[in-house]
Parts: sequence; C-alpha cells; structure tokens
Amino acid sequence: MEKIVQTAGRNALGSFAPEFAHYNDDILFGENWSNQDIDHKTRCIITVVALMSSGVTDSSLRYHLENAKKAGVTKAEIAAVITHVAFYAGWPKGWAVFNIAKEVWTEDSVTDAKSAHENGMVFPIGAPNDAYAQYFVGQSYLSPVSTSQVGVFNVTFEPGCRNNWHIHNAAKGGGQILICVAGRGYYQEWGKDAIEMNPGDCINIPVGVKHWHGAAPDSWFSHLAIEVPGENGSNKWLEAVDAETYGKLK
Repeated sequence: MEKIVQTAGRNALGSFAPEFAHYNDDILFGENWSNQDIDHKTRCIITVVALMSSGVTDSSLRYHLENAKKAGVTKAEIAAVITHVAFYAGWPKGWAVFNIAKEVWTEDSVTDAKSAHENGMVFPIGAPNDAYAQYFVGQSYLSPVSTSQVGVFNVTFEPGCRNNWHIHNAAKGGGQILICVAGRGYYQEWGKDAIEMNPGDCINIPVGVKHWHGAAPDSWFSHLAIEVPGENGSNKWLEAVDAETYGKLK
C-alpha cells in the first residue's frame, strides 16, 4: 500500500492552526494510517468502531465509512460491525450510524442491479437521459444505436421509472416502434389497459396516439425506440402518469 497523502488539515486549518494541521496530515494519516502492521481494511473498521463508540456521527464518521467502503468493506460486513458494536456502545448509537451507512452503501445495490441488467442484454445502457429528464418520473438512460437513416435508441428505465403521456405527430408517415430487449415494463394507450412488455415484445405506435411506456415497479426495463421515418415529425409531451394509474400495475 502506498503512503497516504492527506491535505485536509492544511486545507481547513493551515493558517489558523498549522501544528494541528501538521499532526493531522503528516502524523495521523502520513505515518499512523500508513503503518503496515495492521492492514488498511482492518484499520478502517477499527476507526469506524472508535467513532461510533464515542458517539461521533458527523461528517468525519461519514468520511471514514466511505473510506471503509473504498477499502473493500461490504454492506454485509459493515452491518455486522455496527450491530456488534451496538451491543457494547449503545443501541441508539447503532441506529445513528446505520442511518449514515445506509446512504453510503445504497449505491451498491443500485449499481449492482444496473450492472446485472446491462449484462443481460447486448446493448449498453448509456448515459443518464438528462435532456429529457423533465418528461420522466424516475431515472432513465439513453444509448444511441443508430442516428442515420433510421433513428434507433436503447432507452433504459430504472424500476418505477416511466415517461409522461405523449403523442408522436407527423405530416406524413412517422410514429415509433418499441422492442423490449431486457427487463419488464409497460406500454399504455389513453383509454386502454396497459400492456406488459418482456424481451422480444414489439409495440407499433401510430402518430396521434396518446401513450406512455416505462419500467415495472420492481424491474429494470430497456427497449429499443425506433423512429419511423416521416415528414415534419415532432413529439408533444403531456402530463405525467399519475400514481394511481401506475400503482395498479405489478
């Protein structure tokens, strides 16, 4: 392991308390944390235990929880550590630390599920669909497959994500085709029941039809959105799908 280089002390207190900054950056982290008699992962766990036992639940604890995660401490391991220490240091302290640890390790489950979903299809998930975020409830991702001749895009929805009601318009031709490539989702036209979509399912959407599509509440969902060639095509975005309508789906 390389020697740890820390500058937090000098950044925060360099001019006000230079000796304290020196002890923090050069002694505590530069020497003690770089000592090889205890492996880095164990040292991270010990530090979390010490702070929890002292009742410290501020930004310093979050920093050391994040440090522990980077050192390879898993969600299961940190949960076991906090539970064990809570019996000796106090149950309220356990609750306080769990509230922070949940936030630090939450991204793991999201990332793992996202990666597993992406590994189950041949198309990449792509980047966050920020340009159209205002027309979605939840997080979606967009990956262009073809941008010439016919537009083809892989659109991915996290569980519970759906786009607003909308209409594809065109003076001639136009419309859209959806092909589910991974996960489970729904397509619904105004005034009709929702249609469940699974890999291989294809939906043809004519111009002028009010509709929405998105993921099931408990599943990631990806579909290819194929733009049917037309003249003077446009999308009219409308209201979001209300929670009651979406809540009827399983």
